[in-house]
Amino acid sequence: MGDPAGISPELTARGVMDTDVRAAARLIVIGDARILDEGARVAGLALDTQTVRTETDALAAASGERPVLVDLGHLALEDVRRGEATLAGGTFATENFRRALAMAKAGTVEAVCFTPFNKAANRQAYPGYDDENRFVCDVIGWQGSAREFNVLESIWNARVTSHIPLSAVASTITKDLILHELELTGQCLRQAGIAKPRVAVAALNPHAGDGGNFGREEIEVIEPAVEAAKAKGFDVVGPYPADTVYLRAPKEGCHAVLTMYHDQGQIAMKLMGFDRGVTMLGGLPFPICTPAHGTAYDIAGKGIANIGATRAALLLAARMAERARVGADAAA
Repeated sequence: MGDPAGISPELTARGVMDTDVRAAARLIVIGDARILDEGARVAGLALDTQTVRTETDALAAASGERPVLVDLGHLALEDVRRGEATLAGGTFATENFRRALAMAKAGTVEAVCFTPFNKAANRQAYPGYDDENRFVCDVIGWQGSAREFNVLESIWNARVTSHIPLSAVASTITKDLILHELELTGQCLRQAGIAKPRVAVAALNPHAGDGGNFGREEIEVIEPAVEAAKAKGFDVVGPYPADTVYLRAPKEGCHAVLTMYHDQGQIAMKLMGFDRGVTMLGGLPFPICTPAHGTAYDIAGKGIANIGATRAALLLAARMAERARVGADAAA
């Protein structure tokens, strides 16, 4: 369960009662029964879950058809200030996430999903909280690559840089970094079931630099990275101007667009499918998915939260977990 002051409790309740989700995965919810019950009340749902007190008990109960709630009993309703980022809310969300990550690290669950977090609240509970990638790596001790991907049904967005100032982007991107992100993108697309990924690369500068008139990053950094990727056997096209890359990519059969910075892809993806978009943390030992939208404090408690992106996140995580299991069984 994510931030309790927004739409996360409502989305959690809707998610665990969704027919498609329940058919795709055995669900364990980490949170507080009082908060989940409030989410169900807001959503107008009658919950059908089994409540336990520990993760060990949850694993024993998860063989059944009903979702299992691990009730940590760590947040009373009167301590939730709806529509506000608070220490109590951040403590609730980060503890739930930490417990879920520990289960995944131990191999007792195969994927992790979370309903939306509020970074300001999480930062109050965990100083230095930059984003979910940072928190995950800290908690599970991961030293490898980790990157956010945004996913719609027909197209993914990958990024070379993410949560850094725009002023630092040009000096951060390098040929090796772009090549690394292309390799990671291909890996994650294959894990999601796309056997032969094709990736379009966005330029950094207007009109892809216009032959060097508007910047030389395309000539000196991005194009060499694309050629190096092709030499390694990757199916890569570009760099294309960022204002047309999302128009060209589907026409050229691309499964993903690699953008140079956060908003270059995020704006396009949210315009194309705000209520369906998923954020997937890739490069980690197990899939982690969440709806790509935020906590929507402005509509919290109104019972109108759209389940689309949460459903898509849960189904993507289940699909990736299933493929990983099948792959492991085949290799055994």
